[in-house]
Amino acid sequence: MIGIVGIIVIFAMVFGGYLAAGGKMGIIIKALPFEFMMIGGAAVGAFLISNDMSGVKHTLKDVGKVFKGPKWKHDDFKDLLCLLFELIRLARQNPVGIEEHIEAPEESSIFSKYTKILGDKEAIALICDTMRSASMNYDDPHQVEEVLEKRMEANLHHAMHSSHALQTMADGLPALGIVAAVLGVIKTMASIDQPPEVLGKLIGGALVGTFLGVFLAYGLVGPFAAKVKTVTEEEAHFYQLIREVLVANLHNHATNICIEVGRQNTPSHCRPSFSELEESLKAVKQAAA
Repeated sequence: MIGIVGIIVIFAMVFGGYLAAGGKMGIIIKALPFEFMMIGGAAVGAFLISNDMSGVKHTLKDVGKVFKGPKWKHDDFKDLLCLLFELIRLARQNPVGIEEHIEAPEESSIFSKYTKILGDKEAIALICDTMRSASMNYDDPHQVEEVLEKRMEANLHHAMHSSHALQTMADGLPALGIVAAVLGVIKTMASIDQPPEVLGKLIGGALVGTFLGVFLAYGLVGPFAAKVKTVTEEEAHFYQLIREVLVANLHNHATNICIEVGRQNTPSHCRPSFSELEESLKAVKQAAA
């Protein structure tokens, strides 16, 4: 919602200020379709050249994050902590019993309680792979932490592709605006024998290209890239929480301590309070009893 408000404010302030200063929209409206065809079309073409099809799909999908915000909310972090609590508790009470859950999470009675997390393949893979390695005696906390760190770095690098692609497009738009403006000047020079009022309109139309390129770059595409980057980084905290809790488990801390480590590493605006999480964990214990 805040993204839509931001776009409305941008258009209202830019064009409202122009009209308030006595500007006329006629020249802009007349030139805009052709300038947008040149600038927007060239930007899209450059985007397609510099990305493969999976990158294009990834970027188009991630544009929705500008309006939806992060995938993981407050309740999702709380659910993740409850899920990890159940798994760690079971793994310590019944090391053999945990295998059916981590080998087939889609059929697990524990994972099925948390459908949104179950639908995230990377989160499930992180949990199951780490707990599986612990059951195979690959339980050196430092080695596991290093492996998880490298894995999450690779995942974050891939997730950041959309932001980088949008920022590259934003960087190129002002130059493409100049290209469109130069073409407009070339068109104007072909009509140099026309009276000043005609030349004025032609020059004004040419300058719309420069305006449009800069406006799209710094008013829309650049902020889109920044927002996608911010949301992607925030979503990465969800996977970092998994790492922190499972590494704490490998250090043989008490189950409640492992969960508290995760709670403390949750972003402040998504972090459940101690009492709130305690109530949820009590409900989990009662359901398992």
